[in-house]
Amino acid sequence: MALFEKTFRISSETRVLDVGGSPEIWRYARVRPSLTLMNLPSALVANTGELTQVAGDGRMLPFRDGAFDIVFSNSVIEHVGTRQDQQSFASEVARVGRHYWIQTPNRRFPIELHLMMPLVHRLPKPLARAIVKRFTVWQLLEKPTEPQRAFYINHFLNELNLLDAGTLQSLFPAARILTERTLGLAKSLIAVRT
Repeated sequence: MALFEKTFRISSETRVLDVGGSPEIWRYARVRPSLTLMNLPSALVANTGELTQVAGDGRMLPFRDGAFDIVFSNSVIEHVGTRQDQQSFASEVARVGRHYWIQTPNRRFPIELHLMMPLVHRLPKPLARAIVKRFTVWQLLEKPTEPQRAFYINHFLNELNLLDAGTLQSLFPAARILTERTLGLAKSLIAVRT
């Protein structure tokens, strides 16, 4: 969040759309921008106080061209579906925001960050399926109910579409790609248009 604020010199007047976000991440901001949270209806949070929330889909943003100074999205684009769905998401971000900050886990990082499992995302689907249906580090940490676990595993196996730097760059050709590193390895990628 500090790098985001420094990159854009955020003020309380900066109009920010957070696509797929929630209020929690903004607690780490030193300056609260003029913030609109947009998420699927089931993911909206009750009692957010002064925050504006809008139900919607990141592939069809319900805002006019250039409506926001910055579009922010943290670990969402890998969840929207196919590459075509991701392209629609990227096009909509570029349409409604003069600038953007789109973060996603790096597909080339050796640990799959959603399930917290080493190399499982690089295995053939049948082998990955056999492993994650039995065990994940995520389930040890989160202790989900069985329906939650089944939903999340199904999402990982059938809908999650991780990106690497080249793919992210192709989706956001006007952006520069930043990396967040852990132990010298590129853990996450950020498409930034300033």
